Amino acid sequence: MEVLVVITTESNKKNALRVAKLLIQNKLAACVSLKQIFSIYEWDDDIEETKEFEITIKSKPEFKDDLIHFLHKISSYDVPQIIYKNYESDIKYFDWLNTTI
Repeated sequence: MEVLVVITTESNKKNALRVAKLLIQNKLAACVSLKQIFSIYEWDDDIEETKEFEITIKSKPEFKDDLIHFLHKISSYDVPQIIYKNYESDIKYFDWLNTTI
């Protein structure tokens, strides 16, 4: 009963909502959660400090490659954060996810 969880980020709420809605509409995700975060990272030899939106995507493991391709295509970032892992889930959530997408 594995589910795929993918974490990515977007630069603002508008972009994050757009990504979330497109994932749901395209049946690549059953659920997408958004939260505002503060990130510190190095980019072009500078230390960046910025507010972002973290996007947590719940999907099927077999959708991983399509999901990654889709995120690369629609991300506002040159190098999008795309981190993923399969997790065991409760049977009721697993069943819901599999009937939703």
